[in-house]
Amino acid sequence: MTSSANVELALQADRHLWGHFSSLGRSIDGMPIIERGEGCYIWDNHGKRFLDGLAGLYATQVGYGRVELAKAAGAQAEKLSFFPIWTYAHPMAIELAARLASISPGDLNRVFFTSGGSEAVESAWKLARQYFKLIGQPLRTKVISRDLSYHGTSMGALSITGLASVKGPFEPLVPGAVKVTNTNAYRKPEWVTDDSYFAEEIEQAILREGPETIAAVFLEPVQNAGGCITPPAGYFQRVREICDTHGVLLVSDEVICAYGRLGAMFGSERLGYVPDIITSAKGLTSGYAPLGAMLVSDRIAEPFVDTDEQFLHGYTFAGHPVCCAVALANLDVFESEDLLSNVNNNEAVFRAALDDLSDLPIVGDVRGMGYFYGIELVKDQATKETFSDDEAHHLLRGFLSHRMAELGLICRADSRGDPVIQLAPPLIAGPAEFERINSVLRQALTEAMAESEKLSGRTP
Repeated sequence: MTSSANVELALQADRHLWGHFSSLGRSIDGMPIIERGEGCYIWDNHGKRFLDGLAGLYATQVGYGRVELAKAAGAQAEKLSFFPIWTYAHPMAIELAARLASISPGDLNRVFFTSGGSEAVESAWKLARQYFKLIGQPLRTKVISRDLSYHGTSMGALSITGLASVKGPFEPLVPGAVKVTNTNAYRKPEWVTDDSYFAEEIEQAILREGPETIAAVFLEPVQNAGGCITPPAGYFQRVREICDTHGVLLVSDEVICAYGRLGAMFGSERLGYVPDIITSAKGLTSGYAPLGAMLVSDRIAEPFVDTDEQFLHGYTFAGHPVCCAVALANLDVFESEDLLSNVNNNEAVFRAALDDLSDLPIVGDVRGMGYFYGIELVKDQATKETFSDDEAHHLLRGFLSHRMAELGLICRADSRGDPVIQLAPPLIAGPAEFERINSVLRQALTEAMAESEKLSGRTP
């Protein structure tokens, strides 16, 4: 692309493109225009190469430039470009639903397609409400989720979300969304003396609100917001018991954690529990086409089977034939290249490359599993003193994000909660990519420490 064409493209983006979670009226400078990708790497319109340490947005599991996925999309578009699954079906949706049912845990044999993750979460809350009305428990409308959790941007999913910073402009939200403590062991509240507290608090919330009013508990296997927060041993098994005791549905929000991110096809499988509903998206097509899926147990579907009852909910493009064809081709790559084994065989190598950074005083905690890790940054490693909101914003948004991109690494610098850097590379990544991630982070974080000294008025 010529220099003048690049300038024109940047001007058009600045004038017309409204980026998601982005400010308007800010120059496109510092926001690369990504033009192509191959494997674990992407290139901007100036030819600069970046290692994609975030798999797009936790999505591009099989990497970029997969001709087989592109061919699957093209072939399906030529045959049947679109038809809705509103009282109709088409072969691609049927085949994909059957395939997902065959690999899902337990009796999750019903698949309701959406266009993405927020829609899958929205669908799960609506299904839970209608299900309980059908079985004669109409007061069960509320849901429980965790502090700092992120479940999506539609009004229901946003209500389930535990991030106050993204909710304020849209309040009042949907009532009935109750929050409990997340399982961040590094920032464990002082009143928590035993890891069993985290699951028991869910039961206390159910009892406090009234079990007859609670429809579902929404939990991510590894919580994204707050920085890849893992559960303590036995947590999900106990939550499953609590939900069963009180007749509450357990929804595993796996929009990020499904399709290999944690080294298993589903995060719940990795952590040893069977939910009533799984919400998923992102890695289902490796980001090559927009598609989400809500996987539902036979028990929850039963009141709708062979009756006149309809789940009164749907989306025009959900189960799009082209998207389903891409998802099937994507799952073929998972099998033919045994991507789950690649994650499991290299998980320790990835973790070691990040743990190696712990000698830097700014690194407080490294947490996560599979190919999904967060690094929490601190002002003082010994005391775990964190940065102020202004300091964190400057350090992450003003310095680290830009600097890591300059050094050729795309990852996420997030200040929702305590400041973290998140990494979730494509599942095809290996030791060479982890070594590169380590090298860039070491340089950027070393420079960030000097920047932090400047902020605090001290000389390095």
